[in-house]
Amino acid sequence: MLGLAADGVLGNPRQRPPVTAFRRLATLGAGQGGSSAAALRAGSGVAVGALGESAGTQEAGAEAAGAPAATGSARAAAAGLGLAGAAVVVGLVAERAARDRPVVQAVTTAVTTWAVVGAAGLATQGTELARDLEEGRLEPARGTLSELDPRVADGLGMIALSRAAVETLAENTSEVVVAPLLWGALAGVPGLLASRTISVLARGSAGHWLVARLDELVHLVPTRIAAALTVLAAPVVGGSAGGAWRAWRRDTIAHPSPNAGRVEAAFAGALEIRVGGRTVYPHGVVELPVLGVGRNPDAGHVTRAVELSRVVGWLAGATSVTVAVLVGARRRRRR
Repeated sequence: MLGLAADGVLGNPRQRPPVTAFRRLATLGAGQGGSSAAALRAGSGVAVGALGESAGTQEAGAEAAGAPAATGSARAAAAGLGLAGAAVVVGLVAERAARDRPVVQAVTTAVTTWAVVGAAGLATQGTELARDLEEGRLEPARGTLSELDPRVADGLGMIALSRAAVETLAENTSEVVVAPLLWGALAGVPGLLASRTISVLARGSAGHWLVARLDELVHLVPTRIAAALTVLAAPVVGGSAGGAWRAWRRDTIAHPSPNAGRVEAAFAGALEIRVGGRTVYPHGVVELPVLGVGRNPDAGHVTRAVELSRVVGWLAGATSVTVAVLVGARRRRRR
């Protein structure tokens, strides 16, 4: 909770050297996968499902590219996974060094949480999006959206930008807030570093299948917890808990990924809007199922999605503290 509070107090992570260095290092480890990397929506697996749908096209492309491209992808994946392993080792060393010093251990965990959790930055960019959409400034809104989501934002109108904004706010709430907090509660500093590193690798890798599957596995439980917390948080922002629950349970069945769309559907149901549908990525067009029922979103819904993201983040913090206490008590009983 100290790290989450520091994230909120210190504000925009784009101005924090530790955060910037962490993300640059992870991106370098991923090998800068270009347009294939953009196909992977961080933490959600939406484009992973799309990749599965277009496997034939990708195989043909792989044949045309030849062995060097495959070798480059494998090397990038190996470098990225090596970086994830290094993050775990660094976390283990840090925890071992602070094992008998509770104050040092608390500070280490708080600083690591501050470095990897992106709740403040997400709220800042979401607020920028909502303000630009409210004032009809579509070009700046497209630019902000492109920082959060790999979809092609060029040409998107007011409704499409509002829909994309709600989707990416929901998705990133799960990826950069709920997932690292949960893994930090379960595995301490190594869990915080490893989960966030893998998320960055999934966005920056060359689409290697092992990285994609590992990313799916890491977010399998956090995604569902994020959806459940969205149901709980909906009434706080004047939303519908029942709508969030129904959309989550009903609409994600048709989604091609084991993770993608869970939180997006819950956000849509909570706000009583529709998201999903035709989405353009650099690698092509993906037809995703419609999530939620009701009207098309507007700038006001984006503002409420930012508020919902904040509430889900604080609920995730409380949940992580509870999990950490339970895990710690169990470890003490085993000694």
